[in-house]
Amino acid sequence: MSDVSDIKLKQIWEEALLDIKDAVGEGSFKTWISKLDIIGIDDIVLKLAAPSNFIRDNVLSRFADKIIQIMNSYGCQIRAISIDVYDKTTASISEDNTEANKINTREYQDISILDKRFTFKNFVVGKPNEFAYAAAIRVSESETPAFNPLFLYGGVGLGKTHLMHAIAWNTNHHFPKKKVIYLSAEKFMYLFIKSLRFKNAISFKEMFRTVDVLMIDDVQFIGGKDTTQEEFFHTFNELVDNNKQIILSADKSPSDLGGVEDRLKSRLGWGLVADIHPTTYELRLGILQAKSKQYKAEVPDNVLEFLAAKITSNIRELEGSLNRIVAHSTLVGRCITLDVAHEVLRDILRANEKVITIDIIQKKVCEYYGVKFSDLISARRHKAVTMARQIAMYLCKILTTKSLPDIGKSFGGKDHSTVIHAVKKVKDLITRDQSFSADLEILTKSLQN
Repeated sequence: MSDVSDIKLKQIWEEALLDIKDAVGEGSFKTWISKLDIIGIDDIVLKLAAPSNFIRDNVLSRFADKIIQIMNSYGCQIRAISIDVYDKTTASISEDNTEANKINTREYQDISILDKRFTFKNFVVGKPNEFAYAAAIRVSESETPAFNPLFLYGGVGLGKTHLMHAIAWNTNHHFPKKKVIYLSAEKFMYLFIKSLRFKNAISFKEMFRTVDVLMIDDVQFIGGKDTTQEEFFHTFNELVDNNKQIILSADKSPSDLGGVEDRLKSRLGWGLVADIHPTTYELRLGILQAKSKQYKAEVPDNVLEFLAAKITSNIRELEGSLNRIVAHSTLVGRCITLDVAHEVLRDILRANEKVITIDIIQKKVCEYYGVKFSDLISARRHKAVTMARQIAMYLCKILTTKSLPDIGKSFGGKDHSTVIHAVKKVKDLITRDQSFSADLEILTKSLQN
């Protein structure tokens, strides 16, 4: 469907907009979707334009899957969306022409194709990603390949693409003369197929085999594509033999990639394989705090703590939730409160919802630490009981929306200051004792899953 005429595509888009409006609601459609213009379909990528970064980010984080689903119901074969940002008052989207069918080497040597938000400075480091982060720093600051390839893997929305962009930015800063190409595996595949179609394979090979740093994101998408794998295999060998750096990302480790030849799997695991684990509560809270500062938004601590506890699926959804709350506050003129967060994120919270109550937490903590419930809510000061009580109070604070006085009452009528002390004590132990932190994370996940 990528070769559909512009007129036909615009007709499809206009019809799809009606379905999108029904799916997302009148308010969301008017605020976000109605601001988009369609540019075209580039192979399997739907290309849109938006008048601001803010609209682009919200559409990608909140509505991309729905747009893809609805467009595909009209016969399209879309797997991804890209959104260019431009000023409607001064800029225009140029029409496709003959030159667009040629591989443009400068397009991929230009560092401006990277997202300026995705730098090491803006990457929040925590235990789940610290190894991958350290490896990324090392590779970007090494004149010769430190690990070849560097293979980053982890689930959706955990920060792989952010690290890939950050490596490219930092490499360009330290070694401005190096030729760096960053692109997705789908784009690599698209350019390769186009080079065959237009009998321009030599230019393709020259472009990708003469770079200093080749970075390919989401390499799992070459699975099952035998011809593309063959070309990538030879490109990989050529670059490694010439001591050029290769950096790859995927959602699985090399050995677990489906539809990928064994010989290629072997080469992907040659260098350093660094995984990015699911986020912890502390990392999610740190990300939210950093983002709220970037937005220069007054977001109360209890709202950030609530989001960090409730939105656990991935960083992308976490940041999208914060974007949504800030946008609502800006557009409607309401202060951000816990009640507002509940209202604005009703659909997201419902999707992530697992009702965790104080009773459930108390029962789980008693089982986990072998403490009697009667002791947990008593005034008993035995060390093991006191620690279990403080942990339970901390978990009630981060996993429920109950107030400090309500939490205190549930522990035998304790004062809210006792809960504050317990939370402070546990937070301090998390930062000082890795074993305690890991143990608490296991307990927290057992409550959330």
